Amino acid sequence: MALPVFALLIVAEAIWSSLHGQNAYAMKDFSASMSQLGINIGVRLAIGGTLIALHLWLYQFRVFEVPGGPWGWLLTFITIDFIFYWYHRAQHRVRFLWCAHVVHHSSEHMNLGTALRQSPTGPFTKALFYWPLPLLGFDPLVIASAGAIATIYGFWTHTEVINKLWAPIEWVFVTPSYHRVHHGSNPEYVDKNYGNFLIIWDRLFGTFEPEVAQVQYGLLTNINTYNPLRIAFAEWLRLFRQSLSARSAAQLWQLWLLPPREQSEV
Repeated sequence: MALPVFALLIVAEAIWSSLHGQNAYAMKDFSASMSQLGINIGVRLAIGGTLIALHLWLYQFRVFEVPGGPWGWLLTFITIDFIFYWYHRAQHRVRFLWCAHVVHHSSEHMNLGTALRQSPTGPFTKALFYWPLPLLGFDPLVIASAGAIATIYGFWTHTEVINKLWAPIEWVFVTPSYHRVHHGSNPEYVDKNYGNFLIIWDRLFGTFEPEVAQVQYGLLTNINTYNPLRIAFAEWLRLFRQSLSARSAAQLWQLWLLPPREQSEV
């Protein structure tokens, strides 16, 4: 339902950046982002009902009762944001999770279109982290609505149009400045600022980094392709090929679980 609004904002950003000489968009890169969005939507439509059904089934075994109403919704939203921080951090530190998340970081541009460059395998890895919520007493329908709002919030932070904001806002919330850092391949920016809504998680757990140097977007080794299937699955294929050549169960375990940057040590 938010996609028409996203489309209008993308057009506005493209016009504004062009008028100011920034040229935030490159057509081939934007098309690649939209291809990933299309595949991702297809996957979500295919499995979304199953995931909600799983949450509804788990909810009957809940060990707590999270209250309803506005405070219950807010508690659900903050809990989702907390879990997202650890899920997002794991995506950068666990190889098989990175195979899905790398799609989002594969663009060398920072714009609202990049926000929509989402992996077709991401919904499967995300489910690994969120299934305990209904068991803890969070209503599956509230989880779905709060998660949707969290996703919408994460859209606007993918831009260079907005500079740093008022200091109290920057201290508490994730802003475009902080998320630009997260997409940077600069050594000081790699694996920083995992938060989606609250930046306080990064401040608390030692992964916060302010935007100082000019951000270089993309991967440490860029993929140099606009082919939708290569963007979506190249890292998975690389992992599977390496797995077939593994000399032991220990090496296979390391291939799947070590951080991506440590794979050369396997």
